[in-house]
Amino acid sequence: MHLLKLNIEPNRAPQRTPRFVPTINLPDSAIQFVLLAPWPLVKAPSVRYFLTMLRKIVSMSALAICVGAKAVTVDTIQLKDNAAVTGKILTEKHDQVAIDVGYTVLVIPRSDIEKISHGDASTPPPKSTKPVKTSAAPMEARPTAQAKAGFYSLNNRAMPERTVKDLVNQLGEAVVQVRTPSGLGSGFIINEDGFLVTNFHVIEGETQISVAVYHQREGQLEPRVYKQVRIVAINKFQDMALLKIDDKDAPKFKYVVLGSADALSVGDGVFAIGSPLGLERTVTQGILSTKTREFEGALYLQTTAQINPGNSGGPLFNMAGEVVGITNMKITSGEGLGFAIPIEGVKFFLDHRDSYAYSNDNPSNPYRYLEPPSHASHKVSDANN
Repeated sequence: MHLLKLNIEPNRAPQRTPRFVPTINLPDSAIQFVLLAPWPLVKAPSVRYFLTMLRKIVSMSALAICVGAKAVTVDTIQLKDNAAVTGKILTEKHDQVAIDVGYTVLVIPRSDIEKISHGDASTPPPKSTKPVKTSAAPMEARPTAQAKAGFYSLNNRAMPERTVKDLVNQLGEAVVQVRTPSGLGSGFIINEDGFLVTNFHVIEGETQISVAVYHQREGQLEPRVYKQVRIVAINKFQDMALLKIDDKDAPKFKYVVLGSADALSVGDGVFAIGSPLGLERTVTQGILSTKTREFEGALYLQTTAQINPGNSGGPLFNMAGEVVGITNMKITSGEGLGFAIPIEGVKFFLDHRDSYAYSNDNPSNPYRYLEPPSHASHKVSDANN
């Protein structure tokens, strides 16, 4: 932070000798105002008025600078050539970072970045652009803390990519099997209180729902079936449902972290965990074929990871172990044509779950509005009249 310094002697009676040499140090320039000539006595009132107004102007300027500095949040990207770029980071991908510098957006390859510092509203940006010494392990290789969004969890930093083998062992307890009298599907737990997400078509028309959770004990996963499962919210048009395990002896559950489908690139690795044909905890791996496949007005993620009946409602993970979609359908006449609902739509559904609340008195919620009358119906009505 730049300091605003004002050197003014106390307000004394005017003298004929030079006595006033105030200096103002501003951020990018130095303005010096020096009075060296003797001051006549008849000019004293004007000088005192000038000093008073100068003090007020400088005080207000200093206050504005301080307030503005506290309100600005600046991210810093330290480059390997001892340079630094400051601005607002827009996106962080595995191969590049986009930063808004005010008048343009720069895309910087990861290979040129030494360190990324995310600014804080209460912390001013660093003045020095000297390279910061780091340990042998890169910062991206260390797990970062999770930032809870209140109801579900997000990562506040870009997570490193890991192998599917390591991630499956970590995520196994959070992926569940959803059972109904008419069939079964998959789902995933989003917080420790037992809230979980699945597809609407998995539970459509059902109220007797049970959930099989695979708890890890002594290095092995043991299934436990919870039968007190409540429907919290549904969106039949987007094929999403929110359930809650209400068993009295239910423990605190392990849960997944939600990621971003927007941050994915075509060709990125993804994998699914689910119960295809009832084969619980089946893992399939593939790549993201496209992130904008349109069906009936909605966009889906298309993947080569095998999706089969029973996978519906299960999570699609990126290689950092974050959920980027809900698997919900496939094209049966081909192979490697699976689809998932992007996680951004799921976050919107969870954030507005009160609007999609399920009612036991009206199990058909949400309401399906009547179609607007067509021109043909108007013509028939006119003819009858």
